[in-house]
Amino acid sequence: MIRLSLLTRGQPLAQARCSIPNHRTFSPSVLNNSNNTRSFSTAWTLRNASNDTTTAAPAKPFKVAVIGSGPGGFYAAHRILKHVPQSSIDMFEALPVPHGLVRFGVAPDHPEVKNVMHTFDEVAENPNFTFIGNTSVGTFVTPGSKKADLEISDLRPYYDAILLSYGAHEDRLLGVSGEQSLKGVMAARSFVGFYNGLPCEQDLEVDLSKADTAVVIGQGNVALDVARILLAPLEELRKTDLTEKMVSILEKSRVKHVHVVGRRGPLEVAFTAKELREMLQLPDTTFHMDQGLLASELERAGKTLDRPRKRLMGLLEKGIKESKPDQPKSWSLHFLRSPLGFTGDENDQLKAIELGINRLEGDNSNRKAVATGEKEMLECGLAFRSIGYKSVGIQGIPFDGRKGVVPNMDGKVVDAEQNIVPGFYASGWLKRGPIGVIATTMADAYQTADTIIADWTSGQPMLNKRSDGASSSSSSSKPVLELLKSKGHKTISYQDWKKIEQKEFELGAKVGKPREKFLTVEEMLKVVD
Repeated sequence: MIRLSLLTRGQPLAQARCSIPNHRTFSPSVLNNSNNTRSFSTAWTLRNASNDTTTAAPAKPFKVAVIGSGPGGFYAAHRILKHVPQSSIDMFEALPVPHGLVRFGVAPDHPEVKNVMHTFDEVAENPNFTFIGNTSVGTFVTPGSKKADLEISDLRPYYDAILLSYGAHEDRLLGVSGEQSLKGVMAARSFVGFYNGLPCEQDLEVDLSKADTAVVIGQGNVALDVARILLAPLEELRKTDLTEKMVSILEKSRVKHVHVVGRRGPLEVAFTAKELREMLQLPDTTFHMDQGLLASELERAGKTLDRPRKRLMGLLEKGIKESKPDQPKSWSLHFLRSPLGFTGDENDQLKAIELGINRLEGDNSNRKAVATGEKEMLECGLAFRSIGYKSVGIQGIPFDGRKGVVPNMDGKVVDAEQNIVPGFYASGWLKRGPIGVIATTMADAYQTADTIIADWTSGQPMLNKRSDGASSSSSSSKPVLELLKSKGHKTISYQDWKKIEQKEFELGAKVGKPREKFLTVEEMLKVVD
């Protein structure tokens, strides 16, 4: 259900559409297939982006607050700063360190993807950009949530627009017995955060020494990231920014076999060719899957497959053909299986998963898994739930709990009656759900930024308008910083963050890796005290 807004509702959606002459927008729809995503590389720099549109912005100052410092926030900030010269942006981040899932979600052995952080540094160099770290904004609606450092109502008087881009903080549940009570069962999201150094996940109990078999529920890129971390040669992972805490755990790991389980068939997998290729190239590792099922599904699909899907299926065929049997490690793709429950031993340690066997029904564009009533048991000592991330609403902002997004139209926040909430916008996973890669988020953020720019330049209602149409907000960050100071709250600037990062570089160099991340907020703050 959509949570009703506590804010003043604005004009109907139909009246809110506007455009800028000669203003070309980016739409996430152009990245819906792998061909477009491949060509839209994350290495595409801000210099390349600087000439894609021209905007004659009003001379009056334009003050924007961005909640969240991941790609959805940084890319939108860049576009606004570039095309509205009088704009200034304050970016709020709950942690002392920025970059969101680029820092805490991208796999350690994918450093090329993390290079986008250099691009974000370019944004932060703009004199009209202010990073306000170690400062949470908006208390989550989840019962028992910790009160935020600032509420949305604290920001409203000082900004013309507020962009919500704080991402997805929770994971989806399977809703079966044992998934939250047995030791050895955990969310892939939590595990990824743990090995990437996310402070709030450092209390996760991760013990890889008690079992040789793990199961990952889900067949997306995160699922394969988890499988790869469990099976990859430790000597290779030591060279990455994987935390030393996780390295120590992997040194004691007994995991040799990983099953990656999905409820539908091979044509419906969500992982990409890059992730699959990396799994197939793991040394000393045998690959297993149902060759007959793949052949029959390909025959049924005929010529309806698009090129990226054909390429992906070709990799699976090649993987089956070239896999070396009887290797010390193995990984398997299991299809047409849905978890029905987790079974534990007398010590509440996971020992098996009960799986329901499915069949596929429907046409090629809408294949659905239907239970057959048959069941089987899969023995394992570890299980990772990887069926998607989920955003959480904050107080005072409309939220669609069923979809897990802030309801919006082209980034404009709308309430339950589809009325525009003036001055409020959304980008990234909070806007469209936890799908796509960084390139998708970049295009999505640019679309929202274009919407914000269009609203500002065409005089659409924003926050805090005086009768003469000018903004009543301050042109600096001082009022908000003074408010935080009056509360005795310590903020972190981008310069402070660079000091923290430099210390991480130094610690990493001592053990032959790019960086060694601080695992607690206290350690981070100590660097700049």
